[in-house]
Amino acid sequence: MVCPYAWDVPGGVQYHVRDIAEHFIRQGHEVWVLAPAENDADLPDYVTSVGRPVPVRYNGSVARVTLGPATSTRVSRWLEAGNFDVLHLHEPLNPSVSLVALWASTEPVVATFHSAMIRSRALHAAHPLLRPSLEKIRGRIAVSEDALGTVQRHLGGMAFIIPNGVHVDSFALAPVRPQWAGTPEAPTLAFLGRVDEPRKGLAIALQAMPDLLEVHPGIRLLVAGPGDASDLLKDADPRAAAATVMLGMVSDDDKASLLRSVDAYVAPHLGGESFGIVLVEAMAAGAPVVASDLPAFAAVLDIGTPTGGDANGILFQTGSPQGLAQAMLPLLADPARREALRVAGRARSRVFDWDVVAAKVMAVYETVIAGADAEPEEPAPQGLWGRLVRGVPGGGN
Repeated sequence: MVCPYAWDVPGGVQYHVRDIAEHFIRQGHEVWVLAPAENDADLPDYVTSVGRPVPVRYNGSVARVTLGPATSTRVSRWLEAGNFDVLHLHEPLNPSVSLVALWASTEPVVATFHSAMIRSRALHAAHPLLRPSLEKIRGRIAVSEDALGTVQRHLGGMAFIIPNGVHVDSFALAPVRPQWAGTPEAPTLAFLGRVDEPRKGLAIALQAMPDLLEVHPGIRLLVAGPGDASDLLKDADPRAAAATVMLGMVSDDDKASLLRSVDAYVAPHLGGESFGIVLVEAMAAGAPVVASDLPAFAAVLDIGTPTGGDANGILFQTGSPQGLAQAMLPLLADPARREALRVAGRARSRVFDWDVVAAKVMAVYETVIAGADAEPEEPAPQGLWGRLVRGVPGGGN
């Protein structure tokens, strides 16, 4: 597997690659991961560093990636030494190691597309150059309908929709922490995400807090995640700032306990989300979810579908602090409603358990390997350019 983003920096793609790699390792498969990482990073045995990452603005965020001649050399050596049955690339169109690995690959390639982008001029302009390499991809996976839309707009063709996975039981069985648990007079809300990334929407949650404090003077907003929120807190209503507890980065165990302990989870994201793994984690832990009405979040909560309704969570207008407050206040006043959301959310989260998700990914691997074995062997291409322009018969499915 190839992860394009810095392994030692928290992120959804990194966690996805880590969890699925370790799931397959526990099943007895031999799995190796290539990813950027700082020189002093503490890496698992199965991870090889491709070099130090550099920050690059991408899709409304800052991605830490690596690219260049040294990267190309390291990728080629890693592929040659691995002699892999299948190469699984994550975000292969990003300007990072996954794209380099796609250029250099000769083994069957599976690609997972995580991002949701309405339009990318760079991808449109680069498509003629990328097309021969894209034909090497025998199996495409999109983590959501939004990610599938990105694939179809920029590449054409179809992909298997296989969502991100969660170890559901690790959240469902996490211990409640008294310091994070609320009371009827002083409920607690949780927010998880990079606090200084505008699209995560912490500013919206802070702007909603005064309305919540009018009804619940003891309410607390517990914020977990990297970044510096000092400017947001300085600009916030003083009452909101005083009621906000900054926890900083938390461990996986602490994250699970935080979600298990609070009265509700708030996801005020503004856009750029193709899935919403933290919503699944919150549901698995039994935290009622109140989220922006982004299409990706509605899909995770199964709201607005013939089988879903509004049983698994509550949506409010994206970017509206008033909408967030108006959605949250009735929920906090209704213990029965919160309990119903806990029960429904836990059931919904089982769809995303790694046992279910990983089995679907393995089925894609088996399909592309079988297809490659059935084709006549071709001479190995010479040099990076030869690998780049060599397509694969039947690729691009």
